[in-house]
Amino acid sequence: MNFNLFIARKLFREHGDVKKVSRPAILIATSGVAVGLAVMIISVCVVLGFKQEISSKVIGFGSHIQIQNYASVTTNSPQPIAVPPALMKEVGDVKGVAHVQRFCNKEGILKTDADFKGILLHGVGVEFDASFLKAHMEEGELPSFSDTVASNRIVISRQIADELHLEVGSKVFAYFFENSVRTRRFTVSGIYCTHLTEFDKALVFTDLYTCNRLNAWAPDQYSGIEISVKDLNRVDEVSGALIKLVNRKTDAYGGSYVTMTIQELYPQIFAWLSLLDVNVWVILALMVSVAGFTMISGLLIIILERTNFIGIMKALGATNRGIRHIFLYFAVFVMGKGLLWGNIIGIGIVVLQHYTGVFRLDASIYYVDSVPVLFNLGYVLAINAATLVICVLSLIVPSFLVSRIHPARSIRFE
Repeated sequence: MNFNLFIARKLFREHGDVKKVSRPAILIATSGVAVGLAVMIISVCVVLGFKQEISSKVIGFGSHIQIQNYASVTTNSPQPIAVPPALMKEVGDVKGVAHVQRFCNKEGILKTDADFKGILLHGVGVEFDASFLKAHMEEGELPSFSDTVASNRIVISRQIADELHLEVGSKVFAYFFENSVRTRRFTVSGIYCTHLTEFDKALVFTDLYTCNRLNAWAPDQYSGIEISVKDLNRVDEVSGALIKLVNRKTDAYGGSYVTMTIQELYPQIFAWLSLLDVNVWVILALMVSVAGFTMISGLLIIILERTNFIGIMKALGATNRGIRHIFLYFAVFVMGKGLLWGNIIGIGIVVLQHYTGVFRLDASIYYVDSVPVLFNLGYVLAINAATLVICVLSLIVPSFLVSRIHPARSIRFE
């Protein structure tokens, strides 16, 4: 067995006099590491959870990739693009594509006797993947969306329902403006709520046929195609394949296809989410610093208190390097105990929040009603390893204090 490691283990397990200064110092150092690690684990899990929650909602509304008319993207003016069945099949056959669906948008106004509100009518067809919308339905039901017949039924958000005082079954008039005013009378079929204000404040779902007719487009013309991928890590790869397939091609009406990822369509949202990483790095740096400083102060106190021990070891032939290793091993044992408790506290709080949602948030500000968490074992292990390595490296310089202790004077030291 390594002699230095053996001595360090003996020192760590030694209880001795409870009044010794080193006992509180060790406790403070252990607590500093534990609290710092717990805060880092919780911070990373919360940021990962928040980014996943917001990203999943944005993707739920717009899928991972969209194919639109190039003029719609460059001029910010809705332009149709032809989506024949052959194109749907070609896109669906691209490697990595999980689902393909058409969509059609039309801006308008919902009006009641007392109030009105601008909306974006979002038409979807029979192939619409309703899993996201169903997961956020609060009342009512999803109607059967069609591309051949008008249902005159809509699904609105809780925000719109509250502002216009609508409920499931309410009748409401919608007005659409082009060259003339078009009016439709809809029945509220369901109410959803995602707390994502950017979409909830305006997005209203209805059937594809209604939107197509309101835009006065040809039967095979729509706002575009929404595409979901099988693997989130391969979005850019799938997007590249779709760009090669459709970009710069024109449809039967002269429109040009363009492929856009959800990050390119909503850059402001994903840029905001990426800023959260800066906050995490600041928290990690602060917590590692706290853990490092508490370990440095603890090690210095331990070395000073054991001056007599150091002198005896030197008198018996121990080298400065060997004694430094003893105290570094000792510090690793202290940090190991702190890391253990830090993991128990941090992971425990994350698990508690995941299953109970005990920590609540104001959804109007944070877009979620409880603190979202996402546990990632890789990140947790990396945080543990980085904390241990950085703290040990920070202790190397203070450990050189043992070289300044003289055996003859230190043996008499009390």
